[in-house]
Amino acid sequence: MDGDQVLTTGLFLAVVALTVFITFRASRNTSSAADFYAGGRSFSGLQNGLAIGGDYMSAASFLGISGAIALSGYDGFLYSIGFLVAWLVALLLVAEVLRNSGRYTMADQLAYRMKQRPVRQAAATSTVVVSIFYLLAQMVGAGALVSLLLGVDGDTAKNITIFAVGILMVFYVTVGGMKGTTWVQIVKAVLLMAGSAIIVVLVLAHFDFNISDLLGTAASNTGKGQAFLEPGLKYGATTTSKLDFISLGIALVLGTAGLPHILIRFYTVPTSRDARKSVLWAIGLIGVFYLFTLVLGFGAAALLKGDKAGEVATSGGNLASPLLAENVGGGDGSTGGAIMLAVIAAVAFATILAVVAGLVLASSTSVAHDIYNSVMRNGEATEKEEIKVARIAAGAIGLVAILLAIPAQKLNVAFLVALAFAVAASANLPAIIYNMFWKRFNTRGALWSIYGGLISSVGLVVFSPVMSGKGVDPATGKNLSLLPTDIDISWFPLENPGIVSIPLGFLLGYLGSISQREPSAEAKYPELEVRALTGAGAEGAVQH
Repeated sequence: MDGDQVLTTGLFLAVVALTVFITFRASRNTSSAADFYAGGRSFSGLQNGLAIGGDYMSAASFLGISGAIALSGYDGFLYSIGFLVAWLVALLLVAEVLRNSGRYTMADQLAYRMKQRPVRQAAATSTVVVSIFYLLAQMVGAGALVSLLLGVDGDTAKNITIFAVGILMVFYVTVGGMKGTTWVQIVKAVLLMAGSAIIVVLVLAHFDFNISDLLGTAASNTGKGQAFLEPGLKYGATTTSKLDFISLGIALVLGTAGLPHILIRFYTVPTSRDARKSVLWAIGLIGVFYLFTLVLGFGAAALLKGDKAGEVATSGGNLASPLLAENVGGGDGSTGGAIMLAVIAAVAFATILAVVAGLVLASSTSVAHDIYNSVMRNGEATEKEEIKVARIAAGAIGLVAILLAIPAQKLNVAFLVALAFAVAASANLPAIIYNMFWKRFNTRGALWSIYGGLISSVGLVVFSPVMSGKGVDPATGKNLSLLPTDIDISWFPLENPGIVSIPLGFLLGYLGSISQREPSAEAKYPELEVRALTGAGAEGAVQH
């Protein structure tokens, strides 16, 4: 191992050690269920805003979006726009009312006025499925990143990396709970913003802060000319690709308000006012970051040439930002390049660790709180028992994510996250919106919308080109779908199911509710509405 590699590895391990230290410190103050699930509701609006940013600015944002822009130009920026606009939906429709009307999970809000067992089972199932989809993206990013960072090649090395990430994320959740996870996310958000800002300044300095020159060089270097800077390069060639564009946009904009690991963040603040403030801080932080992704993506397209550009392409765009950091630091083989690569890769790895910890925490909380305590034990489990089950669930969910991430390594991580957004918007969002704003909504409507949205979105992905039928990339010789090339079950033409499954989720919720009256659910709606709008009795929002 040469000197640069030692430096790179050392910086990388230092960031991992910092997150482990934070987790151990936080574990000293984690004793009750409220500590484990909601961080004791002790975080301020600013702290929670930073943590939300840390949770949201994932590998998909840092690696996937910059890579999508580097490969597809203008069309790649759709991800940034969609992810940012989505926060307006979360702010205006979900954040405050969810904080006031729930306790630990999305199911708390639904089960308040409906039948406990079936609704909690449905919500927990949806939470785990969405979380695993999102986990795939983060772990694929981790495999690509650490292989580049440590100079290891081959599938075995990436598989070992994915396994190591899985072990670490389970450690964060089981030891630190929400407090440890939140502080890791806060530190990671600060590191990511600082690291990204450094690259952005160095890239702009390379072009004398002339953005027009940067864009022109990117368009010229990619060989795609003006088309690289205009809409339609990826999503405008055919009617199918245009529909895919619309489907992706709908999924991105509506998906955030249904993501379990984002929803549980609203429970970590003491008041609904802090919930609103945390979203406002998150919007500001995330907005600036997504402007950074423009410079990162177009900077990679402009500055990376030859073999480096080929590495970006073969990684699905996932290595654009780390290789750009190496380039602006002095290039391959230079000490400056090694330092920049190490810093950015370490920050990106911290990003992945923070996000996967949040995802595993959300899904294991739902398994323990909704399935074990509320369904299996009828609300009679002790806090100690519930936390023990949450820790066991975290290990099981981590193992499933590891096994699924290994065959998904060829896909762009932003694309994988878009699928998670589609599932969240199809299964979770209709139930949350209907429950808060429609008195007639009932248990049957909740079950139809959650299961209908979940089954349709996941089912359409299974029968889409994502799974089979795309063939082989002529440039790299790699299979572009997950299944072998001799298998083709792709009768659904779109890569993102949102345009079909999201309206279907809302429609099924409506049909289920009007097909059966549930007087008890309607009678409790005024109480839920008062609680949601005023915060009265928010701490005791769950009844067993």
